Amino acid sequence: MKQETICVQGGWQPKNGEPRVLPIYQSTTFKYESSEAMADLFDLKTEGYFYSRLQNPTNDAVAAKITALEGGIAGMLTSSGQAANFYAVFNICEAGDHLVCTKEIYGGTYNLYGTTLPKLGIECTMISENDSEEEIDKAFRPNTKCLMAETISNPSCNVLDIAKMARIAHKHGVPLIVDNTFATPINCRPFEFGADIVTHSTTKYMEGHATTIGGAIVDSGNFDWDFYGEKFKGLTRPDPSYHGLTYTKSFGKKAYITKATVQLMRDLGSIPSPQNSFLLNLGLETLHLRVQRHCENAQKIAEWLQANEEVTWIHYSGLPTDPYHELAQKQFRDGMSCGVMCFGIKGGRERAIRFMNSLKLIAIVTHVADARSCILHPASHTHRQMTDEQLMKAGVQPDLMRLSIGIENADDLIADLDQALKAK
Repeated sequence: MKQETICVQGGWQPKNGEPRVLPIYQSTTFKYESSEAMADLFDLKTEGYFYSRLQNPTNDAVAAKITALEGGIAGMLTSSGQAANFYAVFNICEAGDHLVCTKEIYGGTYNLYGTTLPKLGIECTMISENDSEEEIDKAFRPNTKCLMAETISNPSCNVLDIAKMARIAHKHGVPLIVDNTFATPINCRPFEFGADIVTHSTTKYMEGHATTIGGAIVDSGNFDWDFYGEKFKGLTRPDPSYHGLTYTKSFGKKAYITKATVQLMRDLGSIPSPQNSFLLNLGLETLHLRVQRHCENAQKIAEWLQANEEVTWIHYSGLPTDPYHELAQKQFRDGMSCGVMCFGIKGGRERAIRFMNSLKLIAIVTHVADARSCILHPASHTHRQMTDEQLMKAGVQPDLMRLSIGIENADDLIADLDQALKAK
């Protein structure tokens, strides 16, 4: 099926007499006729449901839709995008291990990998995605387990050269994990450029209406865990918590997602509620329509901002002058990236705050990438604990404003931006 059809009909395939619309299986438990049947489920000998902390039919149907959209082999939902990025790494890392990550990633992920994981004994080296291949090579160690990056960085809006990063990761025998939240599989499918695992904050474009928090992990099935068996023993050696079962032997290409589900979700939770997954699925049904409108609006507004004399700089890959324009044309459908851009105006940080306070239609919110346009000044909000020097090292200019364009009428949004720029 094409992407548009998957958005509408993927994941849930009703049989004769079953509900046309994906049901909400709002049940914690599932009944079986015999003790043996339940025992087989706990031993992973058969597939099925017994407790919604691990798996739930509504959740699995939505995960299957996202997996199909990304072109993967298996996927799972989590309670948030932050949980997805944690599970994606923790599934193959343990105390004494190391990962490499681009420093341009979302601030919450930066803190997760740079501050919290070290408390669990997992070290992280931050590199710049724009560094040379030789420079990035230096960050890898014998105990490095993965390379992590974002398709489009948040909030700096850099475009990742996925093929370059995949080549580097594979040279060192580790998978490339890509957070594809901003591009979505409608505009970019990282597996086609060599990525191995994809994560999402489904809270953003996928759900699309700022009503539910969620995350997703999708595995391409392409990384050969057995070939690097000594490095990834959690997947290639017996798991004592399942009577010595080995994931790669028992589940083949689905080993990674199976382990994340039956081990991490079993022990740590972070499952989304079926109600939230139901709402996520409603958002996914119009993802292909909304993403196109987001991008069309963003392109028009980016061009208007670039031409405005009050704007000192703008970063949006849809503009021919943007340093990532050529790469975006190569990696993104029709060259469209997303509806998010960043820019600065005359007067720096202080003027940016006055400008945002003058907006009437575009709201100041922590969120991004939903139907309603919104704006954020990271230096004053999400990154306010950082000095200007620390902001620059993270790729966030002190005057940077992140503007997320929604699906309203673009002329109305331009009028709002115009009056705010003129406000004293």
